[in-house]
Amino acid sequence: MSAPTETYTLTQLGQPTEFPASPEEAVLETVPNPHPGKTYLVRFACPEFTSLCPLTGQPDFGHLVIDYVPDGKIVESKSLKLFLTSFRNHGAFHEACTVGIAERLVGALAPAWLRIGGYWYPRGGMPIDVFWQTGDPPPGLWLPDQGVAPYRGRG
Repeated sequence: MSAPTETYTLTQLGQPTEFPASPEEAVLETVPNPHPGKTYLVRFACPEFTSLCPLTGQPDFGHLVIDYVPDGKIVESKSLKLFLTSFRNHGAFHEACTVGIAERLVGALAPAWLRIGGYWYPRGGMPIDVFWQTGDPPPGLWLPDQGVAPYRGRG
């Protein structure tokens, strides 16, 4: 396979980049799908996602798994990492973070399909898991389990 010959307009990859102050300021960059017309799954796992409780300001911790089937574009991974990092000082409930991340990705990528699993560690003694997807997965897609065990505490 030969090296890509396309020119990309990327502002973050390959250079020092400041962390965005908020998710709204974060820029999700994309590049053309290298396999247009093929149905394949792209998975990003963020096992150390953090945000803040919007009422107490205390940190919340989660394990996010993002699966998507590209259409015309794929997300550039550094921009995704910076976007996810921008939540570290952002106050929002688990549901708002999880679904908001998915909606932002759908807006940037217009994927054939996307799902997100937000596996959150306990708040007030109870874990909160949030799941969202754009619809049924495409026919013929190999869709592995997200691989995150239910929370069992120290047991």
